[in-house]
Amino acid sequence: MPGGPLRPMLATTGELPTGPGWRYEFKWDGVRALADISGGSQRLYARSGAEITAAYPELSGLPRSLDDALLDGEMVLLDAAGRPSFTALAERMHVRDPVRAARLAATAPATYMIFDLLRLRGADLTGWPYRDRRHALEALGLAGPAWAVPPGFADGPATRDAAAEHGLEGVVAKRHDGVYRPGARSPDWVKVKIELTRDFVVGGWRPGVRRIGGLLVGVPARARPGALRFAGRVGGGIGAAAERALLAALEPLRADAPPFDPPLPREDARGAIWVRPEVVIEVRYGQQTPDGRLRFPRFLRVRSDVPAADVDEDNADAG
Repeated sequence: MPGGPLRPMLATTGELPTGPGWRYEFKWDGVRALADISGGSQRLYARSGAEITAAYPELSGLPRSLDDALLDGEMVLLDAAGRPSFTALAERMHVRDPVRAARLAATAPATYMIFDLLRLRGADLTGWPYRDRRHALEALGLAGPAWAVPPGFADGPATRDAAAEHGLEGVVAKRHDGVYRPGARSPDWVKVKIELTRDFVVGGWRPGVRRIGGLLVGVPARARPGALRFAGRVGGGIGAAAERALLAALEPLRADAPPFDPPLPREDARGAIWVRPEVVIEVRYGQQTPDGRLRFPRFLRVRSDVPAADVDEDNADAG
């Protein structure tokens, strides 16, 4: 691993564990970062081991709070509503030019959400139980303009409900007595992603390896009756039987022009077959980007019981 002090410990995916032996944290939609602090300076490392210090100059003041430490956390960029936006963070992730990084830090500042303490004043804490590492981290009182120690909670279901209410990606459950295993995907950390389901209207499809490579979906646009506001491409979850049902419903609705307003980007419209916006489908997805596009969407079923006019634009944005 080039440069990095160690490989970050990873979580397994599973159902939310409950019981007195667990603590719960929000799952932040950002990029993993280790902060290695010593001698009044710091170096930031991505999960890959690549150094990313230059990308986040807003963290330059963090070493003033510590003389020697290794921190684990997530770099996030919060939108106007205080929710992490991976789309906005993407512009920051690979910047290495100091001038551009400083400009972005001023206009779109990131926040380092610190959730673990792996070294302190020369002592290796990876063998400590999570409970003790967390207490040591909280005792440092780390709070600054671009870094924070987000809270942990004892009630798993309530934490999951709060994450869903505030549009967060999910929850990470951590076993109280679990040690930090560098580079391992450990069952002592369990990530639970929050998924939503909504109805969307099909405005076309793009062929792929199969006849339907991806459905082009949207929600009714208030500004133009009969038009759709684009919400993205849905390709996952379309098996052979679902494809047959979709084609039976969509083929009779072929149209010469797309129903989307504003028009689709070229990379989405290329090779598309357009249809009148009458077929409604139910989609499971993680979140929506600031421009309304679905993240990790999967087709669930055709909603023959729901007219396209009944698909609500505001409800489709609830994710």
